[in-house]
Amino acid sequence: MKTNHSNKAGFTLVEIMIVVAIIGLLAAIAIPNFVKARSTAQANACINNLRQIDGAKEQWALETKAAATATPSTTNVAAYIKGGMPTCPVGSVDYTIGDLATKPACGNVGSLTNHVLP
Repeated sequence: MKTNHSNKAGFTLVEIMIVVAIIGLLAAIAIPNFVKARSTAQANACINNLRQIDGAKEQWALETKAAATATPSTTNVAAYIKGGMPTCPVGSVDYTIGDLATKPACGNVGSLTNHVLP
């Protein structure tokens, strides 16, 4: 005589709900940290761009023997930066170069991240 064994392999609804809840909890923890790390990386990239611009301004001033009140143009500064004049990674905003006595500034100063050359 044959016996019928019905051993269906599978997950119950409760097991699936527990797995979904665990994945949701991990996502709730990971996503804010990812957003914070992304904004920090963008601010650091912007500050590094400001450093490059400041160095290019100083290089231009040394080569042209410019006075401390001289203001280089964007094309003058871009000539000393490999790849041309950078833009802010947050909003693709152009940088304000200013004269030799002032530090370059980013147009995203009022945003959540602080884009100021220390």
